[in-house]
Amino acid sequence: MVKTLALTGLVATALLAGCQRREEPQEPAPQPAPAVEEPEVTPADAGAPMSFEESSPYASVEMSFPDAIRSQPDLHARLYREGVRVLRQFSEGAQADRSEFQGEIELPPYARNIEYALALETGKLLSLRRLDYEYAGGAHPNNAYGSVLWDKALRREVGARDLFRRGADLTALDRALCQAINQAKRARTGSSEILTLERSDGWACPRAADTPYVLAPSTTPGRAGGLIFLIGPYVVGPHAEGGYEIAVPLSAFRGLLNAAYADEFDGAPARTGDVTERS
Repeated sequence: MVKTLALTGLVATALLAGCQRREEPQEPAPQPAPAVEEPEVTPADAGAPMSFEESSPYASVEMSFPDAIRSQPDLHARLYREGVRVLRQFSEGAQADRSEFQGEIELPPYARNIEYALALETGKLLSLRRLDYEYAGGAHPNNAYGSVLWDKALRREVGARDLFRRGADLTALDRALCQAINQAKRARTGSSEILTLERSDGWACPRAADTPYVLAPSTTPGRAGGLIFLIGPYVVGPHAEGGYEIAVPLSAFRGLLNAAYADEFDGAPARTGDVTERS
């Protein structure tokens, strides 16, 4: 009986100790360090600097952007990516040309430059002018125009089919542009040749919808007073004549505008006719 009681007491003591151990407060588990909130990195910050430049014995290439594009990272990233691809393809082509000749003649390095510049920014739209310079051998370098019209809220490019009413007949705008081109050519060259919209044996006026254009600064602040059409060399005359930048006033196409963008226009262009920047 004494042994039984003693054994019973040992078991009770052990159970009580076990219970006490279970009831003892546990050390709190270490908490993970609070996550540091990383600043948001836009595509433009991550992969689209404001300029690009590479050079080799075969070619030098460059690209630059205006500060205004910083606020539109989607557009910035896209233009940067596309531009780098084009410029590197140009460099590869220059190397292939040099390899083909295998030192038979001295070829100077090729060059390609893409420059974007701000034409105008309104409440809804960002308008960029693009100028391409290219030398790939030959007698002289060549220049070409391009443009981008960007809807800042919708984050998409605005083409002629978006800027003007669906189904709008742009013939009046075509004629206004053609008339301005003829006036500019007479003033620059003294030629009495009259271009028309239909090509015959010589040059012809381009159609407005097929021609790069940018918004023209207006006499009304913050609005566009018209469109500036960018017409490269060889389009309406020989290379020696150069390119033309022709400002057409809002009055020539006000009724053709899409209602979504009509409020971005008002007044008249600060300058009309040939507004080409000539060095």
